[in-house]
Amino acid sequence: MDTSAIQRIKIALEDEKRRLENELSRFAHRNQNATKIDFETDFPNMGDKEDENASEVAQFSDNLSLEDELEKALRDVESALKHVADGSYGTCKYCGAQIDERRLIARPTSTSCIKCKKTLTQEL
Repeated sequence: MDTSAIQRIKIALEDEKRRLENELSRFAHRNQNATKIDFETDFPNMGDKEDENASEVAQFSDNLSLEDELEKALRDVESALKHVADGSYGTCKYCGAQIDERRLIARPTSTSCIKCKKTLTQEL
């Protein structure tokens, strides 16, 4: 893969990282004591009435699930950026082959080539 394609993907990854962090900051805060990516969902305060309390619990539960998904996506993005920085980006973690550029453009956080992914998901 040429350096201009990697640079375009790096920019897209950095944009995605900012988007994910912004989305997480809407309902959670970063755990400053953590050594890895870790956000803590804030408990919403909608009021003291019974129906408001039920809404708070429902919203908190939804936010916990969303936090988990966004953190996973953010870890994938940061991992891809680390691989860009160390020069190993675009190499399949299973077979060591180069991942097709079209796959990386479509899914910049990919860590496996199509052949290995199909084998892993038993699509062959």
